Amino acid sequence: MLKRWFSRSTNGDVKGHEHDHLINLCAVVKIYETAAGDFKALRGVDLQIEHGEFVAVVGKSGSGKSTLINMVTGIDRPSSGEVFVTGVPVHKLSEGQLAKWRGRNLGVVFQFFQLLPTLTVLENVMLPMDFCNMYRMWEREEKAMHFLDLVDMTEHAHKLPSATSGGQQQRVAIARALANDPPIIVADEPTGNLDSVTSEAIFHLFTDLVHNGKTILMVTHDVDLIKRVTRSIIVSDGEIVEEIINEDV
Repeated sequence: MLKRWFSRSTNGDVKGHEHDHLINLCAVVKIYETAAGDFKALRGVDLQIEHGEFVAVVGKSGSGKSTLINMVTGIDRPSSGEVFVTGVPVHKLSEGQLAKWRGRNLGVVFQFFQLLPTLTVLENVMLPMDFCNMYRMWEREEKAMHFLDLVDMTEHAHKLPSATSGGQQQRVAIARALANDPPIIVADEPTGNLDSVTSEAIFHLFTDLVHNGKTILMVTHDVDLIKRVTRSIIVSDGEIVEEIINEDV
């Protein structure tokens, strides 16, 4: 459970069009060229996400759900259509602009943690601060320890990732995603590699983050989560085929 929280808004240095939605995908198409011909991974997707939502993207393997969130993070670019996140036209940014914008506005959590094995837990959490030149040098360790405290990992701060369990490494990955206090957390199958008890703990951590003002977009295979998030987006064959809103959350 989260012990304490503070909020700081950062918009980065790239100015974009003002928009009513925190995340807005407009008629997004993504086509990949393959040896067998063109493969349309997304087919004219429209999606709007507001501040403070906890949104699950659900679908079978190959349905297009990971491609969809890659549009949001700028990891991939649409073949056609527009992507606005925090008011910024992500689809128009250069690679340099994109890296800087992403570092300040998005925290990304991967299924396989993606921690650097030769750096300590603390150093892994400090990486985004170093990359984006956030905070003063002397503040970075203090901030990183704060975020490790949020995920109950301070006692492991000076260990290498290999000296911690899979669930602990995912907690560190979440702390790293929070390092620059971004408004949006994007998670791609964050519990897919964890046991059920640890998965439940990670899900509760995400719920606490939403209650403290974050917006979370999470890809999952777990259909049981549909009843526990603000909204579920069901993706099939590159299209959003259903949206489920949970008014009780």
